[in-house]
Amino acid sequence: MQIVAAKQLQQWLDEGEIIEQDGRGPKVLRMPGGLLLKIFRPRRRLWLARLRPPARRFAQNAQRLASLGVCAPKVIEHFWLDHRAAISACFYEPLPGTSLDKQFHHQRESFEASLPDLAAFIRSLHQQGIYFRSLHLGNILRLPDGRFGLIDFLDLRIKRAPLSSMLAHRNLKHLQGYLARAKIKDFPWLRLMQLYADQRP
Repeated sequence: MQIVAAKQLQQWLDEGEIIEQDGRGPKVLRMPGGLLLKIFRPRRRLWLARLRPPARRFAQNAQRLASLGVCAPKVIEHFWLDHRAAISACFYEPLPGTSLDKQFHHQRESFEASLPDLAAFIRSLHQQGIYFRSLHLGNILRLPDGRFGLIDFLDLRIKRAPLSSMLAHRNLKHLQGYLARAKIKDFPWLRLMQLYADQRP
């Protein structure tokens, strides 16, 4: 991967609108042309991040999801910002749509009506061998055409066969854990699980 000069990075930081950041700096910026700049700063195992740059893995995951018919942002390019510190980044086209988190809190009736489709979507991910550890309402978008899409999928794995019942259950527990951490107590969890179970072939 190419290494971007510090001067170029600073220009992007000056021009972009910060969408997400943490204690170490900006994580996602919206650029004037509409592209998003996503910055990956590994906290540990820097040697591994140099061998398998997160920005490259993100781009590969996006491409693999698209090849399976799952809507995902299109990565335009990925590059190093600081090879020694294992900091990489990429530009991508954002997906249009609304996160299920926003839909749940602000469009409850619409969210409730979409539960059967959501259950079918999650089941389809599992049937295609997609294990998305960060499966939660903030990382699933409802697109204008009614389909669902995924974002923030760096920790995604795609297996050669459908997920086992154990792995599928573990993946659903991640979603349930997110709801608990977010203190969402009125989520229709039992209904979603029943709808998910009804999707079994």
